[in-house]
Amino acid sequence: MDGFFDIPSDLQHSWLGLIGLHVREAGLPVLAGLLIALPLAQLCVRFRWLYPPVLWVTTVLYAIPSLAFFVVLIDYTGQTELTVMIPLTVYTLVILVPAIVDGVRSVPQETIAAATAMGFGPVRRYVQVQLPIAVPAIVAGLRVATVSSISLVSVGALIGNQGALGNLINDANIYNRPELAVNAVVTMAVLAILADGLLVVVRLLMTPWMPSGARARRAQRPEPEVAAR
Repeated sequence: MDGFFDIPSDLQHSWLGLIGLHVREAGLPVLAGLLIALPLAQLCVRFRWLYPPVLWVTTVLYAIPSLAFFVVLIDYTGQTELTVMIPLTVYTLVILVPAIVDGVRSVPQETIAAATAMGFGPVRRYVQVQLPIAVPAIVAGLRVATVSSISLVSVGALIGNQGALGNLINDANIYNRPELAVNAVVTMAVLAILADGLLVVVRLLMTPWMPSGARARRAQRPEPEVAAR
């Protein structure tokens, strides 16, 4: 473990500082993507013709390699964190928009009709009825987007050391210190696991009416047949 946490001075951060930077560069795009995806998904639910072109555009953007994104953006945003976070926000939209649309569309029509009869307008019905019921689908999308974002931040090392923990991989090659690459990979994996676990806890807290894993398995298990006497 000698030198495992000995971070080269050219990175201008300690190991904990790189973790904080990585969390910021990965978390802010997911948050921004969620804030954009929520109203966009509602428009796609309300106007069904809008969903295919939105999905097509986001999918095409997702297919663009992050390095190509950087080349286009760097003339406008420079070698900054913003150059890394904009593509990650776009990639997050590709995951979250379908997840939210599918979750909202899964809400029973009887529930929507009851809310409408109670005087709920479209916005209030979306926020107070449809979104809470769609929480499991939304959190599932968030889990994928978050883990993906944590992984992709490391690509920012290609543009002026903006890859947070990914910069350690670059320095591992420069200084011939493979333990730095191991540090980066292990730390990013742990961050992804912790973030995923946190989102699972959030889902459990926001959906107390849903059965947990053990109870769900017991509920789905068929009752044993009583032998005839």
